[in-house]
Amino acid sequence: MWNSFRKRHAPARLLVFVLIPGVALLLTVGVGYLKWRTVEARAALTASTESVQAASETTVALLSYRPDTVEETLVAVRDRLTGGFRDVFTSLTADTVIPGARQKQIISSATVPAAASIEATDKHAVVLVFVDQTTIVGTDPPTQTTSTVKVTLDKIGKQWLVSDFTPL
Repeated sequence: MWNSFRKRHAPARLLVFVLIPGVALLLTVGVGYLKWRTVEARAALTASTESVQAASETTVALLSYRPDTVEETLVAVRDRLTGGFRDVFTSLTADTVIPGARQKQIISSATVPAAASIEATDKHAVVLVFVDQTTIVGTDPPTQTTSTVKVTLDKIGKQWLVSDFTPL
């Protein structure tokens, strides 16, 4: 009698002990994957927004100075830089930009009318920055230039720091 009961209810047992737990497991894995993707997408969006702002602000700081405050201005910018780029910038400004700005009375002013994220993760980003720059050398009339720069940033702690600055 017990065998006939087991045979008649075998499909129900299969459903209860195999199919329902299997479906529940698949649903749990699927929901976990979707949650992970949502968190990753939000982190990338946040990184994109933050890195574009940092790239824009640092670009303006790198390219804007006056002869009477050039050293203080450009030394302060170093806190926004990292890695080999920081070393190259420090050398370039000490050897060329600061003495040239003082000697020739150069005023440089930059603005960023637009910038866009090319790639962004929670620790690394690349931003395309469009720059409008006005330069005055001594008593000469101002010259206007526009350029595009690829700015690479690394997030160190809570701050986005520029690790590369490549004019295109």
